[in-house]
Amino acid sequence: MGKITLEELRELRERARAELVRREADTSGGDIIVGMGTCGLAAGAREAMSALVEELNRHGLSNVRVRPTGCMGLCHSEPTVEVRIPGMPEVIYGKVTPEVARRIVEEHVLGHKLLDDHVYDRPAPDLMSPPARPGK
Repeated sequence: MGKITLEELRELRERARAELVRREADTSGGDIIVGMGTCGLAAGAREAMSALVEELNRHGLSNVRVRPTGCMGLCHSEPTVEVRIPGMPEVIYGKVTPEVARRIVEEHVLGHKLLDDHVYDRPAPDLMSPPARPGK
């Protein structure tokens, strides 16, 4: 590794500080959990988490917390990201690259639309909406 300039060090510190603040943020807008077990890290979870944080910051979404967790048990689909947004079903996305992470923010968090091509786990449809009441 080459020498790092003072300005690069400051930028690195600010990115790290923003990520730490994001982990403790108000969660009224939702919670995003990134699988950061060994398999997730090897598959690129760190880059996916950075892309999520950057995209949330870009949209000014300070009420959505991003935090790491250990293995989610879906090693075949790493990196995995669980998304819990009010009014939406809890979903686990798999094969989350930085590009997919940006789509999660744009389409799921902001657009309230699932990314069907990356959903690896979600509640059964009958759990996603209240059952119809007889006579209604």
